[in-house]
Amino acid sequence: MDCNDTVTAEVCREDDIGDGELCEVMVAGYPVLLVRDKMEFSALGSRCPHYGAPLSKGVLRGHRLRCPWHGSCFNIKTGDIEEYPSLDCLPCFKVTVEDGKVFVTAKKKDLESSLRVKDMSKRCLLNRNTMLLLGGGVAALTCAETLRQEGFTGRIIMATKEKHAPYDKSKLSKEMNLKAEDIYLRKPEFLCAHGIELWTEKEAASVDFQKQKVHFMDGSSQKYNQLLIATGGHSSFLKVPGADLQNVCHLQTPEDASKVLELASGKNLVIVGASFIGMETAAFLSDKAAAISVVEKQEFPFQKTLGPQVGGVVLKMLQSKGVKFYMKKELHELKGKDGKVAEAILASGEKLPADVVVVGIGVTPNSAFLKGTSIAKDNSGAILVDLRMQTNIPNVFAAGDVVSFPVALLNGDHSSIHHQQVAEAHGSIAAFNMLKKQKELHTVPFFWTTMLGRSIHYAGCGKGYTDTVLKGSLEEQKFLIFYLKDGFVTAAASLNCDPAVSLIAEVLYLGEKISKEEAEAYNINNICL
Repeated sequence: MDCNDTVTAEVCREDDIGDGELCEVMVAGYPVLLVRDKMEFSALGSRCPHYGAPLSKGVLRGHRLRCPWHGSCFNIKTGDIEEYPSLDCLPCFKVTVEDGKVFVTAKKKDLESSLRVKDMSKRCLLNRNTMLLLGGGVAALTCAETLRQEGFTGRIIMATKEKHAPYDKSKLSKEMNLKAEDIYLRKPEFLCAHGIELWTEKEAASVDFQKQKVHFMDGSSQKYNQLLIATGGHSSFLKVPGADLQNVCHLQTPEDASKVLELASGKNLVIVGASFIGMETAAFLSDKAAAISVVEKQEFPFQKTLGPQVGGVVLKMLQSKGVKFYMKKELHELKGKDGKVAEAILASGEKLPADVVVVGIGVTPNSAFLKGTSIAKDNSGAILVDLRMQTNIPNVFAAGDVVSFPVALLNGDHSSIHHQQVAEAHGSIAAFNMLKKQKELHTVPFFWTTMLGRSIHYAGCGKGYTDTVLKGSLEEQKFLIFYLKDGFVTAAASLNCDPAVSLIAEVLYLGEKISKEEAEAYNINNICL
């Protein structure tokens, strides 16, 4: 059969699938997702383009299908992406019903792929407008792609201090043995084909907002019609003696990950901060380093975000792999030998052998190049934006880890949320408004952390939560925990309870309230809520 050949296959009987059901069927040896919504059938690619999750295990609400693993949403009628982190859409196939039998018709090449890149407009040299995007992460990438998808034909420039095309930063601490090219979200050839200029190793030095011009570290400059600032953040620096010694590392780039892996193999590793980066690094290196010590001011890992219950589970998981924790302790000094770090000294006086130190104590916005300008920032240096990603300066937008934005689940209070999915949503919304297509941010934050083959999924914004409801068992590592504020759920986290968090994300997205009583009545073995 030629790859362009069309095949039609009988996949089931009409009464085999009830309203609202998701079913994986086979067409010419390929899995296809069959969906029945209000007695109408749809057929789509069966795997999420993000990480390949089986969408038959997802959550369907109306025309929106949400991935069970990481929360991507797709329209079942069109296959179009409606919520990140997936960048791509699903292929759609024709469904017919004859004499009670359901048939799916598809081209073989579409069956083979299970993803579809959304159509983008071509670059037109007659359009002299320039969209300048500072940053090479997911916020800038989704902005660039959305601009093309929405018909912009002018010039798009992504200028980044990185050496690489946009890559999946979430994997730096989860899979430290990967090369940069292995985690590219889009290859340079893809960007070139869609008229998106990628300027690597091009760091912004300053911005003249009046002249609408960016000056770069290499002495060059570039004018813009619309500017997106998506420069992200950097790992906060240690403020102790010895912080500048060799082999004190921050996990920012693929090269950093490779360096830490090489330095830590068979050696003594000290991790400062029981953050997501710190814990994922400890998990990945637990069978590679000679010894791993974690130093943390709080009592449990992730305490401010996930709380002591989930933090306690992670603590035990890593302790079982030999990771030693020094909780409620502070680093006092790093001592070296021949210019390289050799020892970590705690405020308590304890001394830890340290051939390499990984720092994971928070994120600082990359906004220093805006010093002296009139752009509005908060006390941390995060750029203040509204729900359209607009700053206080005309024609200037900002997105991703560098911003503080109004969060619906915090009653509109500003906050910085450092999640990949949020950054992607920011970039897309910025693009619409750069094109004067008025659109406001409407998303539920969704993130995940993976350690030792187990993934904890989290949706919502539990900042300032005052109560929790636990379902399942922490000891058995199968649980769902609700975070509540003022009597209602604002976030949820789970381990081995998919697709519970995706369901809760969708409920919160629809603006529905989940009371403490409803949370307490929730059955983790039944996804209805």
